[in-house]
Amino acid sequence: MELCAFEGLGCNPNKHRRRRFCVVGTTKHCLPVCFHAIIKHKLDDEEALTVENQILEWKETWRDEYMKTLCAFANASGGTLEIGRADNGEIVGIADTAKLLENLPNKIKNAMAIVADIAAHDSDGKEYITITVGAYPFPISYHGVYYARSGSTTQELTGSALDEFIFRKQGKTWDGVPVPHVKIDDFESDAFKVFRRKAIESTRLSKRDLDITDAKLLDTLQLTEGDYIKRAAILLFHQDPEKWVPGAYVKIGMFANDADLLYQHEVHCPLIMMPDRVMETVYLNYFKGIISYEGIQRIETYPVPHPAFREAITNAICHRDYSTGIPIQIKVFPDRVIIYNDGRLPENWSVQDLLTTHRSEPHNPMIANAFFRAGMIESWGRGIENITNACKIAGQREPTFEFKRGREFSVMFYSDGDITTNITTNATANETQKRIVAVMSTNPNVTAKAIAVELGIAERNIKNHIKSLKDAGMIERVGATKNGHWIVK
Repeated sequence: MELCAFEGLGCNPNKHRRRRFCVVGTTKHCLPVCFHAIIKHKLDDEEALTVENQILEWKETWRDEYMKTLCAFANASGGTLEIGRADNGEIVGIADTAKLLENLPNKIKNAMAIVADIAAHDSDGKEYITITVGAYPFPISYHGVYYARSGSTTQELTGSALDEFIFRKQGKTWDGVPVPHVKIDDFESDAFKVFRRKAIESTRLSKRDLDITDAKLLDTLQLTEGDYIKRAAILLFHQDPEKWVPGAYVKIGMFANDADLLYQHEVHCPLIMMPDRVMETVYLNYFKGIISYEGIQRIETYPVPHPAFREAITNAICHRDYSTGIPIQIKVFPDRVIIYNDGRLPENWSVQDLLTTHRSEPHNPMIANAFFRAGMIESWGRGIENITNACKIAGQREPTFEFKRGREFSVMFYSDGDITTNITTNATANETQKRIVAVMSTNPNVTAKAIAVELGIAERNIKNHIKSLKDAGMIERVGATKNGHWIVK
């Protein structure tokens, strides 16, 4: 038997009675590492031996259901299960140490095809055992069910969480999955134009780089796989991404209080165009600008600074978990604005990690790469820092950040004054939109130009109102521009 190569990291075989430890494995299921040394070293580094956490759990006695915890450790960062400790960490001891040392190695291997490092310890005459499992590079299941660690708890993986887990273990991401039956002709040409314009303005790509076909651009951005187009490409550039990814839009509402909704909008478009559309909708219809002058220069000050709000919206769109089908939601109140976004923190991360200096680890790396090439994000993990700094520079309160129920991330901006726009102005705009809807109901084939003539309003303004009505889901255009018709909902 080979000696343990990790003895220098803190593993002392002479202190423990083990069934299988400190050797290079001799079967195909074994990994050539001393798991005990690695996990112990990690625990020491994190000074986390005093409480249960992501890589440590205590149980007073052994039960086979604790296999789920070992499965979760193997699917995460590894960990140690200590048998003979109470929930408060007190060593209570166990009576069947020898039996467990004899039976558990084979029981664990037969149930999950993994090898655990099992050791017996003695503390003031009370024996307890440690079962240490390393992180595995492929998915591990127990009785056909997959488990993972979330903080100090073991959770069964189902639905979108399971899909995401399998993708990650296979070296893939949700946004990198190829989708059949999608053609480049279905994509929104304006979305590619927006990307090219932004990429050139940011200098991250040159005109020469972008002097290629749309199909070649998708390939250059690694958004294709063989003859298939990936999910990220559909979300970024397809004219109707929600046909393939339900809920891929932003919902905005004006609230008088927590219960009373005054009015709302929805923004439906390719993701590369969405930050601009959301900014336009919110600042035009929801925020009240305070006008001041420096000399002859007119200055408009808004309750949420443009740079902070754009950063928050762009990050929400870029890092959202699109597998849930839940849209991004923006709630506007008289004294605050809240952006809700379904997302997942990187493994072993907390909100506190996000609030401090950290590396960039995007949930949707392919979407994030396109946003980066377009100059829309930095890709340095400074999103929250940028949001906070923008508010400080504007002399406004710092926003707060929360992560609830394992996937709901929110940003809350505050204002000492009334955030909302003048309701009379909105009412006038809504009255015009009602007249437009009335014309469409009478004549579904009517054009924007004909509506402008009938209502005596400039065609450009009519088109802006039509866009707002479409964004709000109140009307829908079916068919081509010339031969199509309107559907009033």
